[in-house]
Amino acid sequence: MSTSTPLPTGSDPTNGPAAASQDSGTVTDRLVAANRRYAAKFSDPGMDARPVLHVAVVACMDARLDLHAALGLELGDCHTIRNAGGVVTDDTIRSLTISQRALGTRSVILIHHTGCGLESLTEDFRHELEDEVGQRPSWAVEAFRDVDQDVRQSMQRVRTSPFLLHADDVRGFVFDVTTGLLREIDPAA
Repeated sequence: MSTSTPLPTGSDPTNGPAAASQDSGTVTDRLVAANRRYAAKFSDPGMDARPVLHVAVVACMDARLDLHAALGLELGDCHTIRNAGGVVTDDTIRSLTISQRALGTRSVILIHHTGCGLESLTEDFRHELEDEVGQRPSWAVEAFRDVDQDVRQSMQRVRTSPFLLHADDVRGFVFDVTTGLLREIDPAA
């Protein structure tokens, strides 16, 4: 069973508009073809896995967030950890712990955003999945109603984790998807 999505009619999986008559490829085919074009021009930048700016950014996976552009980041500047909602889960702590202890990051930036899909979900989502597939997910949805409060909760989770070496430079923001601006969240509010 294929889980890839067909390309819209006229889309080209290999070479832009020149091959628009080819519409049998999938989105994955298009992405793999784009990688081939990228690799043909690629040269090893000689970078290390350690981020130049010693920062890890935790953000929502929402497709509207172009984190590198929004933060003025270049390749190699940061570690980027993304998930639904940008919430700090056990797996986020795992990634941050590796980022800090093995790869030298010292600062953490948390970015949620306006209009997040997790604001419209509830933990009932897990019950619905259980009814559908016969097994309850082991993970929490981490849905929220107040994005500012969820950023505060995420900051607190980072600051109180016993696994992280550096919890003094943890800042949280809400990205406005209509203006592109970040609004900093006061952890004490």
